[in-house]
Amino acid sequence: MAYTHDHSSQGHDRSHGAGHVHGSTDKKRVLIAACLTAGFMVVEALGGLLTGSLALLADAGHMLADCIALGLAWYAFHLAGRPATVRLTYGFGRVKTLVAYTNGIAIFAIALWIIYEASERLLTPAPVLGGPMLVVAIAGLLVNIGCFFVLHGGDRDSLNMRGAILHVFGDLLGSAAAIIAALIILATGWTPIDPILSVLVSLLILSTAWSLMREAAHVLLEGVPASLDRDLIARDIEGTVKGVREVHHMHVWSLDGSSNMATLHACLNDGVDAHKAVSAIKKRLAAHGIAHATVEPEFGHCADSHDGHDGEHDDAHDAAPHHRHHH
Repeated sequence: MAYTHDHSSQGHDRSHGAGHVHGSTDKKRVLIAACLTAGFMVVEALGGLLTGSLALLADAGHMLADCIALGLAWYAFHLAGRPATVRLTYGFGRVKTLVAYTNGIAIFAIALWIIYEASERLLTPAPVLGGPMLVVAIAGLLVNIGCFFVLHGGDRDSLNMRGAILHVFGDLLGSAAAIIAALIILATGWTPIDPILSVLVSLLILSTAWSLMREAAHVLLEGVPASLDRDLIARDIEGTVKGVREVHHMHVWSLDGSSNMATLHACLNDGVDAHKAVSAIKKRLAAHGIAHATVEPEFGHCADSHDGHDGEHDDAHDAAPHHRHHH
């Protein structure tokens, strides 16, 4: 049987063009945010040491991780623009997802460190200079707000961009917590509020980091995108494309969280023009948001079956649970 592999023309072109534009602007946004974060990180770290504020040091720790994370995010966008190679036939697009997953792990590590330091600070309270702490915290909040809006205008469907935004959002919350802690310390002199708010911010960030890691891991494991239903798409093709008797061995995944892809076998009725059927199938897939597809047309028995009969397959994704293979 012929094995057909090509791009679903217009859909792929539009997706590729939009992705290129987003990637270019996102790359600049991440670089601007990285420079702003790196510049103020030094100021906040010195402020935390001079004032004795764990909240400021925690936020500086977030910013240190953000400098690294934003740098990685920028480099991931840089790599994604490179063409595919003989060894990396899909190019470097998935590096962005890998960086997003790594960013999630980094956020977890920093948050756990802050929680540990906060517990130590609660057991052995230390003096905190509320006035200088407030000044540094307000300046940090303004910088973080600027970074957040720079990144927020980017492509929020990109896991890499969302990872970068998450880091800056954590810094923003940390600065806000430091301001609140400084005000309470100035008003009441109660220094335990400093580590307590640091822990609360860390817990909030942990839940968001877990969501980012879970989505990135799903992409890396080539799971079906949440916006798509593989079985529903298979039934749609069988019901709408003339001459298609059955769809099986169907896999749907995303390369980077935004570019959806699929492979499938299409069992055709005798006498059907395979090229026309494949073209029609690709149009249906494009309508579902799948811009790149590989379709294998079949007549009679499946090429992967043994002795003309489909046996049990080890791969649970080879066919939908409700599909039977009639060849």
